[in-house]
Amino acid sequence: MTPKTIIEKQITKLSSNLKPITSETQSWAEKNIFLKWAVLSRGKFHCLECAHSWKPDSQRQSCQKYINCTACQGRLKMHQYNQVHFKEIEYFSILQTCGGFQVVRIICSYKHMKKNFLPSYFHKEVMQHWISADGEVRTMSLSTNVFAQVYDQWKFYSPLEIRPKDFQGGQKYRINPYKIYPQMKVLPILKRNGFKTSVHEIAPQILFTALLKDPIAETLLKSAQNFLLKHYLTYHEQHLRENWQAVKTCLKHRYKIQDIKIWEDYIALLRWFKKDLTSPALVCPENLDDAHDRLVAKKREIQRRKHLAQMRAEIQQAEPIYENDKKQFLGLSFTDNDLTVKVLDRVQDFLEEGDTLHHCVFTNEYYKKKDSLILSAQIKNRPVETIEISLSRMEIIQCRGLRNKATKHHSRILRIIRRNLPEIAKRLKKQKKQTVTV
Repeated sequence: MTPKTIIEKQITKLSSNLKPITSETQSWAEKNIFLKWAVLSRGKFHCLECAHSWKPDSQRQSCQKYINCTACQGRLKMHQYNQVHFKEIEYFSILQTCGGFQVVRIICSYKHMKKNFLPSYFHKEVMQHWISADGEVRTMSLSTNVFAQVYDQWKFYSPLEIRPKDFQGGQKYRINPYKIYPQMKVLPILKRNGFKTSVHEIAPQILFTALLKDPIAETLLKSAQNFLLKHYLTYHEQHLRENWQAVKTCLKHRYKIQDIKIWEDYIALLRWFKKDLTSPALVCPENLDDAHDRLVAKKREIQRRKHLAQMRAEIQQAEPIYENDKKQFLGLSFTDNDLTVKVLDRVQDFLEEGDTLHHCVFTNEYYKKKDSLILSAQIKNRPVETIEISLSRMEIIQCRGLRNKATKHHSRILRIIRRNLPEIAKRLKKQKKQTVTV
């Protein structure tokens, strides 16, 4: 994109004056951002870091996930498959200041490995985020292959070009580097707003923009609520801004939230009961799960006792809307031996699911969520866990069993869901095509 505005021309000129990535920085990245690997081939261990090979001491050693190289003493992770060439890709970033801007430089690094050879490396700067002191950000990046199946398939021969403002809504903008080069320079205003040296596993461009524009992010960082800060800035299904009064009560009384999703559902229930969200006795329960379950049961009892007829009418009214919204997914199920994961086909199923597992999938009206698909994991036709999937991002939001606890089948259920996400995406894509055709 050709720079047109004054700020775009200024950033393009400043970018051309930035120093190239130094060999010292590249050496640091090669030592710190990559794992050290080994592979078992023809009865020998091969260290892909120093090219040394040796025979295992025992058959048991061959089955370990990690081993130590007998030459370089490095702790090596075992490759699952034996092949000729091995490759690892990671991102790291450099934080600099230039012309009054905070600059986040994103470097894509490749590590190429082969048995009996020392590894070789390739580093390329793929993005620059230019953040002004008032929190406005513009990005320069390389072009990507539009026909690739991954979003970061870079064209390394292309130049860094200014991107439009809506670039911030894409996945490439949210790339989170694995590590940050320790010799960093940041704007004084970022230090004033609470930044020290750690980004707390948040993409630096997202953290810095929030610190300069959003007082909630600044408050959470200064209060050392790093978990809440990460949840606030990285999860789309968060409600901290909506629940800010309750959050401030927690901060004031130094209450540690153990499960943020359960706590947010609990606050939604307090709001439904029109309770005082400034009361620490309510907002900061000693046992969050018990407090949550009590309100769920109380709300459900009120709904049943006073509004049973209305609830039936609401279910009947919601059924056609739900069926129309999720018609492409109805009847979808995945089976793995005795475990079946299937879409909840009716609003009535939400009520029965919530009653069986004692959680709020019906009480909090999850069937009205346009962007969510709710599935039930069942064994012998009995629910064991309920799964919520984001349709826009094709990722699992939450997966909870009886009283919102994970069951012994939790990992297995997650594997089944992740393995079948392409099938869900396929149905969603097919429905969009039909809608466009009509």
